[in-house]
Amino acid sequence: MAAGALARFGRSVKAVGWSFLGIRSKAGQEGDHAGLKPLEVVAVGLIGVFVLIGVLAALVNWAVSK
Repeated sequence: MAAGALARFGRSVKAVGWSFLGIRSKAGQEGDHAGLKPLEVVAVGLIGVFVLIGVLAALVNWAVSK
């Protein structure tokens, strides 16, 4: 049970990561859409956005402090 949920979470992370980059083949994209739940994708997307903003803010703080 937990292994299946972890695998599904990994697929969601992979799909969201590819969508952030904007490069994905049509066949890969259709395969991603087949097995994902929309709520999981939204949750992973929001987490990804917050992580991206945090990394960018840390990078700006590091660059300004020098």
